[in-house]
Amino acid sequence: MKISLITVGRMKRGPERELVDDYIVRAKKLGTSLGVRDVSEIEVEASHTQEQECERLLAKIPAGAEVFLFDERGKDWSSTEFSAHLEKLKDNGCPDLCFLIGGADGFTKDVKRQYQNKIRLGSLTWPHKLVRVLAAEQIYRALSLMAGTPYHRE
Repeated sequence: MKISLITVGRMKRGPERELVDDYIVRAKKLGTSLGVRDVSEIEVEASHTQEQECERLLAKIPAGAEVFLFDERGKDWSSTEFSAHLEKLKDNGCPDLCFLIGGADGFTKDVKRQYQNKIRLGSLTWPHKLVRVLAAEQIYRALSLMAGTPYHRE
């Protein structure tokens, strides 16, 4: 399985960029031992329209991929539930797993209809940069739970 975090906009240097990069590097290393081929972040250019941003995101999704949208109306997952779900997808032979983070206006209604898997990061509204950090961290946390490392504590 290959895991991709596909996002709108280019994140510049700074503490958020460093955190995302760190979690992606950690996830890649840990994922190798679990049979995860790669973990990556793919950035697409922001646009003046929600439709163009969504087109750019969708163009990066490989055929047959399992797709999750980060959306305020999505499901609240615990980290252990999220990890178990990812492990199930991996064990069932999912070739590609994509997590999409939309732009400031989110996803079009068509994209939300097309992809039913939605993840909510609680009731609060988060800045785009922090959503990226949280998403990258949760991917790493999910892999660490699969691997049985002591990173996650209950």
